[in-house]
Amino acid sequence: MTRPNGRTVRDLRRENRTAVLRRLYFDGPMSRFSLGPATGLSSGSVSNVVAELVAEGLVEEAGSVDSAGGRPRILLRVAPASGRMIGVDVGETRVRVELFDLTLTELARAERPLSPSARGHERYEVGVVVEHIRDGIAEVLRTAEVPAEALLGVGVGVPGIVEHPAEGAAGGAVVHGQTIGWDAVPLERLLREAVDLPPRVPFRIDNGARTLGQAEMWFGAGRGAASAVVVLFGSGVGACVTTDPLGPGRALEWGHLKVRVRGRRCRCGAQGCLEAYAGAAALLERWREAGGEPPAGAGEEAALAAMAEAARPTDGGAPDPAALAVLEETAEYLGAGFADLVNLFQPERILVGGWAGLLLGPRFLADVEEHTRAYALAYPAARVTLGMGTLGPDAVTVGAAILPLADFFARGGRREEPGPVEEAPAWAETVRERTAR
Repeated sequence: MTRPNGRTVRDLRRENRTAVLRRLYFDGPMSRFSLGPATGLSSGSVSNVVAELVAEGLVEEAGSVDSAGGRPRILLRVAPASGRMIGVDVGETRVRVELFDLTLTELARAERPLSPSARGHERYEVGVVVEHIRDGIAEVLRTAEVPAEALLGVGVGVPGIVEHPAEGAAGGAVVHGQTIGWDAVPLERLLREAVDLPPRVPFRIDNGARTLGQAEMWFGAGRGAASAVVVLFGSGVGACVTTDPLGPGRALEWGHLKVRVRGRRCRCGAQGCLEAYAGAAALLERWREAGGEPPAGAGEEAALAAMAEAARPTDGGAPDPAALAVLEETAEYLGAGFADLVNLFQPERILVGGWAGLLLGPRFLADVEEHTRAYALAYPAARVTLGMGTLGPDAVTVGAAILPLADFFARGGRREEPGPVEEAPAWAETVRERTAR
């Protein structure tokens, strides 16, 4: 039956289920009595929806509370064991795969390093990344003894721009990762062909900065903010802007904002990008050019940690002038970049994440904030707060796992049906052959 506003009874039931699930998820445990005013649903609608969700195992009892003069009220919560999600972070130095229950508690993890000896685009060879994701998914399911049928979906955070097919169209997400040499890579299709999962288990692929932003907004330092920009610092630089605390943010290629005309060459091929000055790889290169000596044989993360310690030693020793000069200059570049975010979006908060951001932030965020307020317009600058993300290095995988979870809630807790699949392009045969070994 279709109502005058175009919504069917099925749509209304799905929306009611979504409202109850989300409220229990973020504010639970709650009683049926409290769910009414919290969701705007009548007591009868709440009772019907809760009865359905309990019968399906999505909601369970979680104790009771006393009521004013009556019987104790039963508390309800989303059942942690009623679903599983996998989050994948295709990072700069490794592929991280984590298995979570419905409340985002980690059940198992696997990591596959990306070759430290490979440089540039070689490190992100598509077949290697697909193979790592395939093996990581198999490992976490095996470790936690979870059947693949229990999965609500697999979320994947990647560098670059992700193109999604139009709703109802065949095909899957395609990644345009210019900085890592991925030109229209049909990653969703390649994963579907390589990974042994039931057809109904969806893959959700998105920009890693966006998954980071969603995680911080749901569970981290962004919670409670009406709007925020979450920035990701690693080898590269990215950002996610959100104006809806529970809705999807929008990925920004902020690292390719120009901070200097005819400046340093960025790995995207252009000149003067923020990433060419503030990305971890660029910082280490600039330190070497200034006469610094990163530890021989150290990986990128260890080398950047050494640079930060050299610039501002925690033991009170004398700083390395070259490292300090590079990082202080970088703080000003970042301040200018943050000021652009303030002027463009006027967010309530700007949060710093990513492995390089978490490493450098405690030492240099105050400097960045000083430059931000100097470069930004006074009115929005006075209303923004700068801070660190609180979810640590796992934020991208948590956010990636949120992608299928958010879809699951939007469907009212119904599992997804498999969609149409098209043939992969001919060049993808080599990827399939590699991952089949």
